[in-house]
Amino acid sequence: MKRSQINYAIDKAHAIAETFRVCLPEFAFFTADAWRKQPLEEWGEVLDLQLGWDITDFGRGDFGKVGLTLLTLRNGALNSTAYPKPYAEKMLQIQQEQQTPWHFHRHKMEDILNRGGGDLCMQLGWATNEALFDERRTVEVRVDGRRRTFKPGETLVLKPGQGVCLPPRLYHRFWAEKAFVLGWEISMVNDDKCDNHFLEPGGRFPAIEEDVPVKWLLCNEYNRMNVK
Repeated sequence: MKRSQINYAIDKAHAIAETFRVCLPEFAFFTADAWRKQPLEEWGEVLDLQLGWDITDFGRGDFGKVGLTLLTLRNGALNSTAYPKPYAEKMLQIQQEQQTPWHFHRHKMEDILNRGGGDLCMQLGWATNEALFDERRTVEVRVDGRRRTFKPGETLVLKPGQGVCLPPRLYHRFWAEKAFVLGWEISMVNDDKCDNHFLEPGGRFPAIEEDVPVKWLLCNEYNRMNVK
């Protein structure tokens, strides 16, 4: 991705949050320059757990078609006494027809919610022991506590206000239809370094072309940008 795309995506994410009347934490508004002026000893949890903005094209090079805008609001760290919080929370912003590719989490259980906008469409399928897509095993999930059963790859449509619980090792891909979707994730501790498996080759974080100066730091850039 180009740095100009990332800067624009976060500017847009702020505007969308305001449109939906979602109030964001203070660190969501820190530019790169503002971070460098902060008393960093007070922000250790944000920096250590990589809370903050996460703009990704999943290594596909076409953010408009395959990508996601996330803001990690809170998280813990596995086997940590410093950060024992057992849960995580993220805001998701999904552009119309923008897809998040097939993936599953080895350990994390999560609820994905549609907080407003268009339809959040999702396809599901179990992973085999070899991490392949199981085309035979029926999928059973809970949508707002209601048991729903799907064939592998069948589409689940979450209307605004609805949410689904996804257990570990359940492949899922999702996209927005009819309009932009403001999504939300409530989950067990999030570990993007070790817990994700993608069905097709790609990457969790983008390779960045520095075509313009950095305005906003991504959550995985705090050390690289000499913030910490």
